Amino acid sequence: MAKPESESVTADGADGARLLREARDLTPALYALTRVLRLRGVREAGLLPLPPSELEVLRFVLDAPGTGTGALARELGMHTSNVSTAVRGLVALGLIHREPDPHDRRAVRLYPTRGAEHGMALVENSWAEIFADALATLSAEQRADLNAAVPALRALGEALRERRNAARSQ
Repeated sequence: MAKPESESVTADGADGARLLREARDLTPALYALTRVLRLRGVREAGLLPLPPSELEVLRFVLDAPGTGTGALARELGMHTSNVSTAVRGLVALGLIHREPDPHDRRAVRLYPTRGAEHGMALVENSWAEIFADALATLSAEQRADLNAAVPALRALGEALRERRNAARSQ
């Protein structure tokens, strides 16, 4: 559940109101982009679509091979039981495999398979093609603006992760 506006924004007064306006403009645009990627990328790569939870788990395991289910659940903000269900599905599809943790035999580490790595490369190529087609319709100035925004978008993603982790540790 979202916090009331007064608790969500750290800036006061006019700065806080401006930040909220900017966020209200930016959020739907970013959501629309992620939705297009999620819905079209896998299909255009010629792969079977995964449920959103399995796709999130697979993306994380691809980005952080050797992660455990507990860390995965914390990072994705999912219940451990939901992560375990997603992992079982991905193992059954041959997209990830489990290996015993060498330091704790009760725990397992998750690794992507070559099939998962190949599939994600196909999806990422599809994403690039989808975006390239759309970028071709924009002006050079608009494309430059978008390219210049990449570092800020990465910083925004990191800030969101840090705030989520800080809220969980309280």
